[in-house]
Amino acid sequence: MNYCVNIGCGTSPTEGWRNFDNSPAIKLAKSPLKYFLGKSLGLLNPEQIKYIEWLKKSKIEFCDATKKIPLSDNSVKTLYSSHMFEHLSRDASIMFLNEARRVLSDDGVMRIAVPDLELMITTYNKNKNAEQFMENSLLTAPPIDSLKKMVQLFFSGYRHHQWMYDGDSLVSIIKKQKFSNVIIQNNGVTLIEEPGELNLSEREQESIIVEATK
Repeated sequence: MNYCVNIGCGTSPTEGWRNFDNSPAIKLAKSPLKYFLGKSLGLLNPEQIKYIEWLKKSKIEFCDATKKIPLSDNSVKTLYSSHMFEHLSRDASIMFLNEARRVLSDDGVMRIAVPDLELMITTYNKNKNAEQFMENSLLTAPPIDSLKKMVQLFFSGYRHHQWMYDGDSLVSIIKKQKFSNVIIQNNGVTLIEEPGELNLSEREQESIIVEATK
């Protein structure tokens, strides 16, 4: 079976593909008892309940891709990940790439999109607004100093970035994990033979995209 998978899909799954994310809310959505207790005890607000119902309807699967992508070796023909990679530490990013390479078929294509650090720096050099740069970079984790923030963390995880990339640095780390044909790709262009419903222009104004084969 050759799958097309979206890793770290968030709220933007790809129709017709298998969509994975590591939000703990996915586990809650798959546990009727825990979900019922959460609603009954008032631990879930309407927005969180709406999110869980969406997860159930959208059939998002849980996956911590830095540990194990729950698919067999050589079983994936297309692996896509948008604005997830920058949330990983350097060690975790290497673990993810190793897992991606394991599941990718010999003729498969991996497509990764991340925020473009070079573009951020260009904007900073133009505006000289340090506060805006730091806010947009998401390089600092917010404090978790209340029960409400702890609950939000449970549902969505940390939203801060642990590393940032320009095109050359993203190409470099992927090449080091023994991928082939590693290229910086233009928005709307892909090596994927049958992209189907994949949005090839997702967040195009802020992203750098790299594609590679096994």
